Amino acid sequence: MRFPPGLREGDAVLETDALLDRIMKETEADIIAHGAQGLTMARDETAGTPVRLGQQLFARITNRGAEDARVLAVRVACLAEAGEDRELLALRRAELRIALRDALRDHAGLAEELAELLPKGSAGRAGGDRSVFVGRDSSGVIYVGDGAHITLHR
Repeated sequence: MRFPPGLREGDAVLETDALLDRIMKETEADIIAHGAQGLTMARDETAGTPVRLGQQLFARITNRGAEDARVLAVRVACLAEAGEDRELLALRRAELRIALRDALRDHAGLAEELAELLPKGSAGRAGGDRSVFVGRDSSGVIYVGDGAHITLHR
């Protein structure tokens, strides 16, 4: 992986982790909602339904090599079959993430290509009960808690 100016090798690990977080976020919902076909099923173009981002990401990754495609297909199927078992879901998520990480490591330029597909903006997220994450700007009141009374004077 190339390191942009100002980044060191350790920074690239953090950057790869952030990229994997975003890829998993975009693909996992499709996998769980639609099964293994969630990332591969064709969309009805006559209905004007766009291809989901998760499908685009998966297609770019699996088009790199037959071995990557086979491994990822197995990992996706395993995640889809995990059902409601929380421990099994966690294991299958980790296995898919490792397969994705390996694909990023093995194919120069893939990380940059996938990053270009992802929406621009912050990849951050809130971290706990009643947490609030504002990815861009906020011009309003943000509060969490019970019984809060806020008065705005304009």
